[in-house]
Amino acid sequence: MTVLVHTRADLATALDAATGEIAVVMTMGALHEGHRRLMRVARERSAFVLVTIFVNPLQFGPGEDYEKYPRTLDDDLAACRAEGVSVVFAPARDDVYPDGAPSITMQPGPLGEILEGASRPGHFSGMLTVVEKLLMLTRADVAYFGEKDYQQLALIRRMVRDLELPAEIVGVATVREEDGLALSSRNRFLSPEERKAALALSRALREGAAHAGPEAVLAAAQKILSEEPGVRPDYLALTGADLGPAPDEGPARLLVAARVGSTRLIDNVPLTLLKGA
Repeated sequence: MTVLVHTRADLATALDAATGEIAVVMTMGALHEGHRRLMRVARERSAFVLVTIFVNPLQFGPGEDYEKYPRTLDDDLAACRAEGVSVVFAPARDDVYPDGAPSITMQPGPLGEILEGASRPGHFSGMLTVVEKLLMLTRADVAYFGEKDYQQLALIRRMVRDLELPAEIVGVATVREEDGLALSSRNRFLSPEERKAALALSRALREGAAHAGPEAVLAAAQKILSEEPGVRPDYLALTGADLGPAPDEGPARLLVAARVGSTRLIDNVPLTLLKGA
């Protein structure tokens, strides 16, 4: 049976009853198949799986969609029950930030200033702050995050490593719809025409990843994006697997962000670069 708790006190009571490893999946709700995949992966390893549902105001900048971000708690609970989740923690803003906006926050450092960090100042500080708080509140032994938000995953791993936080961070591959579009809670904001245009993002990544030389990778991906007038790219970047400079050869990451209509989407794929290709 899935237990729903809203307060720190009720969460602590639920955690006191847990046996074995505590696995945590952090979400902002509006759960889709990508979130459910995280829950299933967590359940394969741990008997006690906890899902957090909290729309974190700290990671939304001016003009972003905090107020219109979908809140679908009843549907989210049904999904969690179907996946055998032990506890759902859905706190109010005051439960997470009892003293109001925190005066001390997590700072992402140089890795948080590129890509999404350059486009959304303050986003990663807010994200890391709430992740650190939730890791502590949930007593997480292991936490699962999707690779679709690849920079987020890299920063969380860095924070946990740098601060010696007692949690293992596991990344889970991006879940896509049959046509290749990466699953996102924001996809529901796309009109049918915009959704068709949005397919250029995953198509560009696939085309880029089919090449092995850095210049060819970027040129192929850029060509696809430039051919879709409904997509306004924010960035297209080729990096190392750790988001540092792309290597001459070896594991790399191709990342894209773009607006389609009023909706901002991100996506990425892993690839392997070959020297001299």
